[in-house]
Amino acid sequence: MPQKPHTPGAEARFPFDRMAVERFRQAFPRARWSDGRKSWFVPGKTAAGRIDRWLEKEAAMLAVHGDSKGRDAFAFDPISSPYLEVSDDLRIRTPYSKTVIEELRTVPWASWDEELRTWRVPFRSFEELRRRWPRIEKAAQQAEPEERKRRRESARSSDAHKAAQLRNAERRRHRYPLPAEHLPPVGKPVATEEYGIVVFSEVSGELVEAEDLTASYPNAACANASYIWGRWRSATLSELIATWPTRSASKADKRLRWWQPTLPELRVARRNARSMERRKQTRDLSRFADLGCASRVLNQNA
Repeated sequence: MPQKPHTPGAEARFPFDRMAVERFRQAFPRARWSDGRKSWFVPGKTAAGRIDRWLEKEAAMLAVHGDSKGRDAFAFDPISSPYLEVSDDLRIRTPYSKTVIEELRTVPWASWDEELRTWRVPFRSFEELRRRWPRIEKAAQQAEPEERKRRRESARSSDAHKAAQLRNAERRRHRYPLPAEHLPPVGKPVATEEYGIVVFSEVSGELVEAEDLTASYPNAACANASYIWGRWRSATLSELIATWPTRSASKADKRLRWWQPTLPELRVARRNARSMERRKQTRDLSRFADLGCASRVLNQNA
């Protein structure tokens, strides 16, 4: 039944449930259903407040009913796990794991209790928790300190770990193989395959041994060219800002081991350089603050 525009009142919407509709009509006998709005209209100046109170009462009743059903389901088919405790709700305590956090955040009404340092899940969410529990438990087991230690020890003996150690050692040398017939400009930022945008400070003229190329620069070793070592450093933010980008880097340029950086490459490098400068400023400010505190203490003791 359509309502007059000037009729005071409020609309009520809630998921369809036959029993809920009956309870609503008992609480609001003057309510009328609107097919156009797909909602109930309750006349009266205080209708909005009365509807809110009814919805809160309904939600509390449904929560109690859902918890009761969840308790029955848990009693019939419980989850047995060292990570799960049963109290007035379900409490999950695991080693830190991003996977566990992501899974529990998707469980309805799950919340983190800072005081107890545990996740709390009401029984009404038991079915959803049980559906996700295999993944939660597996992630928790993998996050155990003993399991992490075992994986680290296993990784140390792997070929990938040894290769990573070689790459890190080579990076600390700050050297780079450059084609003898295609040398970069000294003192200007250029892009490289392994180290991003760098500035070459020196080209030594020392020939690169084939073993070094094969071990640390396999892509260069595949090319039939002579290489000499160049010394590099990271580009500063001011240098990156002053660098003019090229439209695109061709495959031929990249095969020559260095090229004029493109705009996307410069954007990434500038963002990283700004972040590094902010961290350095924060460290410097913290150091100066500590020195200032120490100076005041010395002056007070003098």
